[in-house]
This record gives sequence, structure tokens and C-alpha cells, in this order.
Amino acid sequence: MIYGIDTLGYQDVLAIAKNPSLAKLSEKSREQIIKSQKNVQEIVASDRTVYGINTGFGPLCDTKISESETAQLQHNLIISHAVGVGQPIDKNISKIMMIAKIHALSKGFSGVSLDVIERLILMLEKDIIPVVPEQGSVGASGDLAPLAHLVLPLLGLGQVWENDQPVTTSIVLEKHNIQPLKLGPKEGLGLINGTQFILAHAIIGLSKFEYLLDLADLTAAMSLEAYRGSASPFKKELHDIRPFDGSRKVAERMRNFLKDSDNLKSHEFCDRVQDPYSMRCVPQVHGASRNAFEHLKQMADIELNSVTDNPIILSAEESISGGNFHGQLMALPLDYCALAAAELGNISDRRSYLLLEGKYGLPKLLVESSGLNSGFMIPQYTSAALVTENKTLCFPASADSIPTSLGQEDHVSMGSISGRKFNQILGNLENILAIELMFGAQGLEFRRPAVCSEIVEKNYSIIRSVVPKLENDRLIGEDILKIAELIGERKLIVN
Repeated sequence: MIYGIDTLGYQDVLAIAKNPSLAKLSEKSREQIIKSQKNVQEIVASDRTVYGINTGFGPLCDTKISESETAQLQHNLIISHAVGVGQPIDKNISKIMMIAKIHALSKGFSGVSLDVIERLILMLEKDIIPVVPEQGSVGASGDLAPLAHLVLPLLGLGQVWENDQPVTTSIVLEKHNIQPLKLGPKEGLGLINGTQFILAHAIIGLSKFEYLLDLADLTAAMSLEAYRGSASPFKKELHDIRPFDGSRKVAERMRNFLKDSDNLKSHEFCDRVQDPYSMRCVPQVHGASRNAFEHLKQMADIELNSVTDNPIILSAEESISGGNFHGQLMALPLDYCALAAAELGNISDRRSYLLLEGKYGLPKLLVESSGLNSGFMIPQYTSAALVTENKTLCFPASADSIPTSLGQEDHVSMGSISGRKFNQILGNLENILAIELMFGAQGLEFRRPAVCSEIVEKNYSIIRSVVPKLENDRLIGEDILKIAELIGERKLIVN
């Protein structure tokens, strides 16, 4: 993969984060970078005034900076904007930010030198990953504070990760015999203008969400098997006359999960007319969440291959001071996906609740000796708590805007918060689905000797390899954690 030339997808970025050698600069990308830097140098040498090259920033855009001070201007920009607070983001998200920034700068519209871009690549290859605080970005003018922290190590400042601990950058650079850089005109602005913090959260969220969407279908199928629900709502003919892509895909997956199940034969002569919505409407609800995923994926892929700093340098004669750094284009789909992920948890909790009611041959609370034993009563409390927490996280950050920069930046996206909340919801969703899987596996115990489909039986065995059937009360909180660990390590078979 070639930085600045190839069109990358979010899966490509995840692969590069694992193996940085997969991506490199080509001769063509180097030419683009060098040409853009020369254009900036010509602007500096001329009498033209261009924002961020020979002016101050934000409300100081009308303050002219002399040619001799342009380098100091960029240094000051980085150190003054590194004002993030809160816990550090995950190291892998910092890596993704670096990859996305390298790719954007390598397109040759930012005026950043080849030396700076090659240093970022070197840091990535040597696993010198900056420590970036999670709070401080309003999502326009891009992710200024987190990106400033991301590039502080170029100057020998800030902190980087070493053995999963934050370490002073200068100590680590000295170990690698790497000297700090001095930034030239426009370089500081090119480095910290952009949406890479928002984008990195979208990419890591997409990776989690894609798996959890598939897992949610599996958990629904296992619950349906335990409940001895009907497979009729998943028939192809039903979804062909309301042909949303997401619901059609989920219906097909449900048919595959339930194929050749002994439990479905129980409906041949039963008097049950229809199941509750949380069983019957899985394609419509899960499918809507899949549609949201596809929208975010499309937006993230466009953003990943875009130039999002400001100003854009087209030539030595033409630069455009615009708003490509504004995060609204990512904030809205991130908020939409947060809601979509929360709804997967919402309907999952309802299915869990149905399995506890003691209907259709299942014992109350999924244990034969309830009364003496509380059985699975309380895990549903945990599920309900997580579902409500997700609901509170669904307020769209993009609906808010607080003016900054003395009113120069009078509408901001808050997309960084959208990205962070999306990933918080996904973390809660993992535990909600873990609880439903625990209930579903327990419910199947009371349907034996009936056999489910091959894929459901395989997943039942995986769950039982870490969590035995519940006979009497025990520390089932540990069972939830063990199943959640299976989810986190993606050991459950979802396709």
C-alpha cells in the first residue's frame, strides 16, 4: 500500500497498525510532498499573505508574521495547542491517527516536508507511539489538541508509550539515536489541522461494530432456539417485499443459523401464533443497525482518503482557506451508529428477559430449583443497567456547538465526543451480548436431546468450555466476564 496514492479502506489501516511495513512512500508520493513544500517556501519568500504560513492563527489571522519568525510560529503552535486532558486514548488508536495523518499529508496539499512525514513513518515502524489525552477536541478546526499531542514527539516533547507505560519522549528518542525536528513554515498547522482523532475512533469502532453485528445475530438465534420461537419471520419472501439491505442480510443469516434445527420442528403442530417483537423483529432491528454501520463505513473511507487540514496549497500562486477540517461529516454518522449499537443492546436485553419468564418449557429464572437459588435473575439487572447507560450516551454530541477561538470558530462539530461515546457504547454492548449468550446456552440445556444447527452447537460448545451449566447459585459474575473475554478475543463463530 502506498501512502498518498492508494485508496485505503478502514481494514487496510487496521492491517498497517499491526504491521507498519505494509505501507510506504513511493517516488510519486515523494514528488507530491516535495512539490507542496516548495510551493509553501515560495509563498514565504513572496509578499503574499496566506493564513497559517505568515499569519497568526484563529482570531489572529490578520496578524502578519515575518519570514524570520515563521519557523518559531509553527513550534509555538504545537506547544500552545497541546492542552488535552483526561486519560490517554488506547495506543492502537494513536497508531491509527498516525497512519491517517501520514496518508493525508502524503497527498501533497499540506506543505509539510518529506522529512516530517518520513519521521512519522519511522516512529510508527519503531513503535514510538505518542501518548494522546482523550479530551480537548471540539471537532473543528479539526482535532487540534489531540493532534498537537500526537506530534509533540517530533519536537522531542510530550510522552510516548514504552512497555505500555507513558515515558518522556526525549528518553526514548535518545535510546533510538533520533534527533528532534525543527518545523518549517505551514508544517505545524498541517500537522494539527485535521480530523484524524475522530476518524481513528470511527475506524476502531467500525472494527468492533462489524463483529458485534454478526454476534448479535448469533445471540438472537441461540435465544430463539432456547425459547423455541418461530423461524417464519425470517423467510426470504417477507423481506423481499421490504428490501432494505440490512434486514435482508440479517434474515438470511438467521435462516442459516437455524438451518436443520430440531427445535423448529416443535412448531409444526403448536398453537403459538407469533413471538414477541424482540424475537420476531430481529431482521428489522438488527438490519437497521447494519444500515447505520454501512453509512459510517462509507463516510470513514471517504474521510480516510481526504485532505482535512487548512489552508490547502494548490500551487505557489493559489491556496484555499476553507473548512475541510470540520468534523460534522463524521460526527453525524458516528452519532447515528452510537444509536444503532445501543439498539442492539436494547433488543438483546429484551430477549434475555423473555428467557427468564419460565414459559414454553423453560424453568423460571433458567434454573430448576429457583427459590433456594436466584438463578439468572440478577445478570439481567446488569444488562438493564448497561442498556440504560447506553441510552444516556446516545445524546448526539453533534447537536451541540460552543463557539471557540473568540468566535472565529463559531460552529464546531463535537465529533471527537461522538467517536468516544460510540466506542463506550460498543464496550457495554459486548457485556450485554455476553449475558444473552449465557442465558441462551443455559436455555438450550432444557431442550435436549433436541439438536440445533451446526454453527449454534459449535458456539454452545465454545461457551461451555469456559462456563458450565448452572445447577445452583455460584459466582456467575465471573461467567459473564469469561464470555465477554470470548467476545473480545473473537473466539465465537459468527459466520
